Amino acid sequence: MTRNKFSALLYAITLFAMNCGMASAAEIEVKMLNQGADSTMVFEPAFVKIAPGDKIRFIPTDKGHNVESIDGMFPAGAAPFGTTNNEELTVTFDVPGVYGVKCKLHYGMGMVALISVGDPQNVTQAQAVSHPGKAKKVFTALFGQLATTTASK
Repeated sequence: MTRNKFSALLYAITLFAMNCGMASAAEIEVKMLNQGADSTMVFEPAFVKIAPGDKIRFIPTDKGHNVESIDGMFPAGAAPFGTTNNEELTVTFDVPGVYGVKCKLHYGMGMVALISVGDPQNVTQAQAVSHPGKAKKVFTALFGQLATTTASK
């Protein structure tokens, strides 16, 4: 194989690999709402399972909400994130694990969400984090959903 043909082949393979990577990444929308199905303030959906490299776009559909990661509820190597009120945020989740998120103003009212990325290795550590008010009950249910999806692999 000549050098030019080899270079062209290598270039084509690189482009193909880059396009495959971009095509497989998903973007999920999570809305911040004043009223969900149970008539409370929620992230909808409140449980999301994605692959590493996927993105979540947090949308303040109803005003007066923010999104931020919860200390102790994201894997080692992942950076914390957050917004101010009424600000949209897109986060790319590259590090496998579970991530807990909250609306700072409505945390105690149970406005939380759980994101599972790839094969989560930090579940025990994330479950050990304590939460105020209704958030504790909501996270118990969300970790139940996680267990169901993990068991069905």
